[in-house]
Amino acid sequence: MIERRPFASLGGANHGWLDARHHFSFAEYHDPGRMHWGAMRVWNDDTIQPGTGFPPHPHAEMEIITYVREGAITHQDDQGNQGRTEAGDVQVMSAGSGIRHAEYNREPGITRIFQIWIFPDERGGTPSWGTRPFPKGGRSGRFIALASGMAGDDEALPIRANARVLGATLKAGESTEYRFTDTTRHGYLVPNTGKVDVDGVTLEARDGAAITGVDSIHITALEDTELVLVDTAA
Repeated sequence: MIERRPFASLGGANHGWLDARHHFSFAEYHDPGRMHWGAMRVWNDDTIQPGTGFPPHPHAEMEIITYVREGAITHQDDQGNQGRTEAGDVQVMSAGSGIRHAEYNREPGITRIFQIWIFPDERGGTPSWGTRPFPKGGRSGRFIALASGMAGDDEALPIRANARVLGATLKAGESTEYRFTDTTRHGYLVPNTGKVDVDGVTLEARDGAAITGVDSIHITALEDTELVLVDTAA
């Protein structure tokens, strides 16, 4: 099953400094049919104005992955971690037993991010944070793991879940395939840019595709595209 979720159908709110669109129920947006997908709880599409951001606030028991689409995000937390993550790169925060953090756009222009939350396999643990670059040339024509808790994904940022976040870039006319380990897995695919065909389902930029019950998906780029895919346990 591949269910297209058009960008226009997403929930969200524009707070002035933050224009947020929600693929799943979040904050004041509630849809009982879009509470989570497998172990994924949140996929937010955020546009953050320059000189603003999320002030210090707490999290616990969640793996939080930030994919920077444009601009950069600057992180600070109460564990002494701080750093800046640029467009195309990824940061991961394992909230563990509890962490307090802030995320700011210190850039002269807007910053756009995908913020993805995944339930951890086990509760508790020491909070952690990390960031690393993922050059787009390294994922040309294929998916690579950006963040993962699955065996074999040694180059990805670690998360504490039986899940992976992947990225790929395709030129118009190029195709790629992604294979799930079994048909109970849940996939969620979003083109950051461009337009693709996924086994007969057309996705525009920032649409979502909720995928389950299949052992693989075949993706053809109808335009140059940048893709983000999450693969989690049921």
